[in-house]
Amino acid sequence: MKIAVIEGDGIGADVTNSTIDVVNEAITKTGAPRLHYEVIEAGAGYYAKTGHDIEPDGEERAGAADAIFLGAIGLPSVRHKDGTEIAPHLRLRDRFGLYAGVRPVKAYPNSPQRLSDPRAASIDMVILRESTEGLFYSAAAHGRSQVIGDSEVRDTLRITRATTERLHRFGFRLAQRRKAKGSRGRLTCVDKANVFASMAFFRKIFDEIAGDYPDIEADHAYVDAQALNLIRNESASPREARISMVRSATAGRASPNRSAISVSETRSQSIANPRGSSGVDRLGRPGLCRDRAWRNAAFFRGSLRDMGRGRLRGLRECKPHERRTAEHHRFCRAACGPCALGARPRFRE
Repeated sequence: MKIAVIEGDGIGADVTNSTIDVVNEAITKTGAPRLHYEVIEAGAGYYAKTGHDIEPDGEERAGAADAIFLGAIGLPSVRHKDGTEIAPHLRLRDRFGLYAGVRPVKAYPNSPQRLSDPRAASIDMVILRESTEGLFYSAAAHGRSQVIGDSEVRDTLRITRATTERLHRFGFRLAQRRKAKGSRGRLTCVDKANVFASMAFFRKIFDEIAGDYPDIEADHAYVDAQALNLIRNESASPREARISMVRSATAGRASPNRSAISVSETRSQSIANPRGSSGVDRLGRPGLCRDRAWRNAAFFRGSLRDMGRGRLRGLRECKPHERRTAEHHRFCRAACGPCALGARPRFRE
């Protein structure tokens, strides 16, 4: 299986490399087939050196791979003349139909919790975002904006039935898989249908598709209300393990051949954690790869859980002084629960 790797900028490269280390270790422990990585240079750093946002034939090589591992791209100090940031990944989404941005939000055992409420330990939800239409249709990387001198710029918000239908069906099928594993099975369409005709059209298609999935609870929320509901509304609590689907941004694809993975967008501080990457389990989902050994979606998740408990390579719960030694295994500092908890002050820096 060939993986096109775009390391990205800032902490993107750190998280990408840490995640690849974890994946390779998990492969070794389970005896799964090795992955073959092909690095493609792209992003703001590459643009600053060459004037191009991706290396020659980079898009073609990414398309020929079985999957694209995409690190966070962009540096605030590196921009095009029009003020927009470097974003070759937006063209990759558009070119390869990477329409479904799957953003899991989950509290992992043995990891630092950012929220003091004890209920935060059970957070488990998914935000699903369409990544090729909406205002992303007019993203600067596509050159579709209408610039009228220095007095006006027009961006088109585009919604098509074909893309919206497959996004909604993707969301309902994802909700079904999660329900089969014990989640509630709830899908919320998040939009601004009270203001924009395009959003009303988006919601209309959602309601049509919902009838094909009677086992999934379907509802709606305006985007501004949903932001507040996630905090205050008990019915919207992350403990419900729901899926929220919003209009438009990072890609995953319901395709036998390609999926893309995104990571957080922060400056490099040498604190990369492989859990910062989302979607590695998609490589093991039936239909997304050819080799049977990769078809267990729990493969990566289980390995990461073991990594979090310090089990891989025979790690035990290490002592504070060990975490500061050069010999201490770097996987442990990045991923294992005791070390992550012990490193909390570093995360606050």
